Amino acid sequence: MRWLDPFKLSAFFPVCALPLAALLLTACSSGNGGMVCEGKVETLSGQALGNTEGEIIDRFTSFHVAMKKLKLESGTLYSSDPQQYIPSAITSEGWLAQRLSDTRFSVINAQQDRMITFSCPARTI
Repeated sequence: MRWLDPFKLSAFFPVCALPLAALLLTACSSGNGGMVCEGKVETLSGQALGNTEGEIIDRFTSFHVAMKKLKLESGTLYSSDPQQYIPSAITSEGWLAQRLSDTRFSVINAQQDRMITFSCPARTI
């Protein structure tokens, strides 16, 4: 029986390690699967205007909202202190996008006097 030469194996390892790592990372990633969330539409003074439904794609540092007549991309959410201030961003359409929690998001448009707060189902691991 012939023994494997460790020097030949060490040259083979880097060639296999990189594709294997890429495969594992790709297989374990969550993708861009969105969740359907219920939205409450209000004026900025709090007057209820009704309910809506939207798909939220949460990317942790940003999120995407897709409704029948509105699609928004939050852009990178920022907070100087996430423990004290809500992570927020201004969309290219002029909406203020906020992550209120892991399952709650809001988009606000002062010019239209409109605020939509989305409540999403709890996430499962």
